[in-house]
Amino acid sequence: MEKRKVIIDCDPGIDDALALMLAIKSEELEILGITVCSGNVPAKMGAKNAIKVLEICERTDIPVYIGEELPLVRELVTAQDTHGEDGLGENNYSDVEGVEPKEGGVQFIVDTLKNEENVSIIALAPLTNIAKALQVDKEAFANIDEFVTMGGNFKSNGNCSPVAEFNYWVDPHAADYVYKNMPVKVQMIGLDVTREIVLTPNRLEFMSRLGNEKMYKFIKEITRFYIDFHWKQEGIIGCVINDPLAIAYFIDKSICSGKEYFVEVEEVGKAIGMTIVDEFDFYKKEKNALVLTEVDSEKTMKMFMNRIFPGNEELIEAMGGNL
Repeated sequence: MEKRKVIIDCDPGIDDALALMLAIKSEELEILGITVCSGNVPAKMGAKNAIKVLEICERTDIPVYIGEELPLVRELVTAQDTHGEDGLGENNYSDVEGVEPKEGGVQFIVDTLKNEENVSIIALAPLTNIAKALQVDKEAFANIDEFVTMGGNFKSNGNCSPVAEFNYWVDPHAADYVYKNMPVKVQMIGLDVTREIVLTPNRLEFMSRLGNEKMYKFIKEITRFYIDFHWKQEGIIGCVINDPLAIAYFIDKSICSGKEYFVEVEEVGKAIGMTIVDEFDFYKKEKNALVLTEVDSEKTMKMFMNRIFPGNEELIEAMGGNL
C-alpha cells in the first residue's frame, strides 16, 4: 500500500486526541509531522498533549511542532471549559519524559511543502498556522495535494455563537485568508457533518469489549469530561467528536459528500467566524471550497473502532446499526 503523506495541524483538545489516534493507527497515512496552534488550549500545552497521544499509540517518533500561539488579529479565547484545563478532560497526565515538542511549526509546514511531493494537510484547529505559512511562502503551497479542514458550518447552527463554529471563530482572519489564498479547493468538514459523529455510552461500553485495555482506558478517561459538557450544554447523551471525521474522510471519500461553493469567513461583528457559503452564486465568484453536508456516521464509527481496536472486524460489522 502506498501511504499518503500528511501534516496534521491541530490543537489537542479531546477530539483532536481521538483524531490523532485514528490517523496514527491508519496504515494509509504517513504522518510527516504534527503542528499545533492555540485553540482548544494554548499551543505549548496542545503540543505536549499531542506527544501524550503519541506515547499511548507507541509512535513518539513522529515529530511535534509548536506553531502560532496567538490568532492573527483577535485575542485568544480557548475552549478549556469544554476540554478541561489540561485539554484532556482534567486527567492531568504527566508529560512524556525524554520527548519534547520542537519550535517552528509554521516553517516546518513551508519547508515540508517545498521539499516533499504530494503532501496533504489535515487541519483540525483554527487556521492560524496555515494562514501564516501561506503568508510566509505562498509558492510552497503550489505543491500541496489536498487541504482538509475541520471547521465552519453551513446549514447547521454554530457551537460557540448562534452562527459560528469554534475553530473559525477563534481566528476568523486566518480562516478567511486560507479560503481566499489556498491554491487547491478547501474541503470543509463542518458542523453539518461532524454533529452526526457522537460517541455514546453504548459505543464506549462496546469498545471495552474489544481487547485493548490501554486504548479503551485512555478514550474513556478523556471523554468523561467531554460527555458531561455536552449534556450540560446541548442535552446530548454522549459527546460529539468532530475531528476524527476529518481523518476518516481523508482516508475514505465515500464517507462524506457535498457540493462546491464560494466560501468566505466573517471577520468582525456579531457574526464573527460565520462561514458564508454562497449557495445560490450571488457573488459570481470562482468556487473555492467543497462543503461537505452528508455523512455516513455508522461507517465513520466502524472505521474508528476497526483502526483503534484491530482484529474485531467481524464483531464490529455484526453490530451494524446497533453501533
